[in-house]
Amino acid sequence: MDRRLLIAGVLCMAVLSICFAGCTGTETPAGGEQAIATQASESTDAPTYIVGIDVPYPPFSMIDKEGKAIGFDVESMEWIAEDQGFNVEFQQVAWDGIIPALLAKKIDMVYSGMTITEERKEKVAFSDSYWTVNQAVIARADSTLVMDDILSGEKTIGTQRGCTAAIWIDENMIQAGQMPEENLKLYDNIPLAITDLESGRVDAVMYDSTVINDIIQGKDVTKIGYVETNEQFGIAVRKEDTELLQSLNEGLAKLMADTHWQELQDKYGMI
Repeated sequence: MDRRLLIAGVLCMAVLSICFAGCTGTETPAGGEQAIATQASESTDAPTYIVGIDVPYPPFSMIDKEGKAIGFDVESMEWIAEDQGFNVEFQQVAWDGIIPALLAKKIDMVYSGMTITEERKEKVAFSDSYWTVNQAVIARADSTLVMDDILSGEKTIGTQRGCTAAIWIDENMIQAGQMPEENLKLYDNIPLAITDLESGRVDAVMYDSTVINDIIQGKDVTKIGYVETNEQFGIAVRKEDTELLQSLNEGLAKLMADTHWQELQDKYGMI
């Protein structure tokens, strides 16, 4: 081979190596998951944890117009991360797949209004409780339905697939023989259920009392009552992540004792 051609070939390969050295590929997460980059600490040495959130779930977790994660749980997590010295990024995950995503290590925790239940505790570990909710029942504004009508099991009820309202209806009405299974209509999210309620495709919607206020604002629907479930929200992590759980509990306790906790409640209308 001509020596000049050999030198030229080597130089060409070197240039190509330099060009490709700065290129990395970013894959879009499978299953409808969406990464939302949000740093809660400026430390480059600190670990970064991926926080799974379900949106829209106002006022706990939402996405603003710029695509940034916001909400009561989001800002609480950012405060805890800064206090405990780690970084966080938020990733949107469909609710019915959020625990599988945690167990598959696609995310490191769930901080998005997750109720602590015995069934979930078989799969994951929970932090100390930070919020209590009940289940609100919504009907059309012109409806004459009362809670006795809903609890009779004769009306169709809509709610989000995999949420505690669906679990409560299944355990206390369907399995008890009070309500036929077909009267429970499940949706990917509550706004879809409210749309069907307004159009008359379901008679009522049941969902978390703190969250439903924002969702029904401006809609032609009204609350007709509550089911007192006294659910406790917690942060979910994998069972083996004991050090992370301890850090979350320490940060959560400090946050709840700080004036910022009440400031967040006021900011997001946690009533």
